[in-house]
Amino acid sequence: MQELLRAEGLRKAYGERCAVAEVSLHLKAGEVLGLLGPNGAGKSTTVAMLCGLLAPDAGRITLAGQALATDLNAAKRRIGLVPQEIALFEGLSARANVELFGALYGLGGAALKARSLALLEQVGLAERARDLPSTFSGGMKRRLNLACALVHDPELLVLDEPTAGVDPQSRNAIFELLEALKRAGKGLIYTTHYMEEAERLADRLVIIDHGRVVAAGGLAELLQPAGADTLEDLFLALTGRQLRD
Repeated sequence: MQELLRAEGLRKAYGERCAVAEVSLHLKAGEVLGLLGPNGAGKSTTVAMLCGLLAPDAGRITLAGQALATDLNAAKRRIGLVPQEIALFEGLSARANVELFGALYGLGGAALKARSLALLEQVGLAERARDLPSTFSGGMKRRLNLACALVHDPELLVLDEPTAGVDPQSRNAIFELLEALKRAGKGLIYTTHYMEEAERLADRLVIIDHGRVVAAGGLAELLQPAGADTLEDLFLALTGRQLRD
C-alpha cells in the first residue's frame, strides 16, 4: 500500500506548556490508524496539525509525498475532518449542509446535488434530506457531519471522537461506512475513548501521553511484549490511567 501521510518530530507548545513533543506517525492508503491517549495527552493538537489547522513549532508533515506546508489549500482538499464538536448549520436542511460544505471545496451544479444525495443515502439520512439538523438525534447529527466531511471525496479522513454520545444503531452505521471507506482505499485516522472501537477498526495504534508517543504498532505486536491481555491493560500499563478518565 502507498504511504499517504507521514509526520515526523511534531512539536507544539503554548507558552511554557508543551502540548506535543516529537510525535511521529505514518499512514498508508487503505489503512486505519487509531490515535489513543488520555484526556490532555495531545491528541486534539496532533489532529489539528495533521489537518493543517495548526502550524507545528517544529517537525514536518507530508501528504502523498508533498510537504503539507508547501501548498496548504491544496492539501486541505485532500483531507476530510470530522471534528469532536458537531459542526453543522442548524438553520439549513441536511442536504443544504452537505451542499454548502461541497461549495466550500469548489463543487457545484448537478454533480454536487447528486453527490450530496448519494452521501445522505450512504449515511442513512436520505429520507431526512429536507429536515433541519435541530430535529435530529445526536447520532444522526454525527452521521450528517460525516457526510459533510466526505463530500469532496478526500483521500484522508481524520475523525476526532466521531461516535461520542451516539446510539448503538448510529455507531454501527458509522463503523460500517468507515470499513467501506477503508476497502475503497481511503486512509483514516481515528481518535476514540472506546477501546472496543480501536480494536475493531484500527490496523495500527499510536498511543500518546503527555504529548509523546509511548507505543506504536499493531495490537498483537504491542500486547505480547508488554505481557498484556487486552488493550485496556496495555493502555493502563503505559500511561497509568484509563482511556476514559
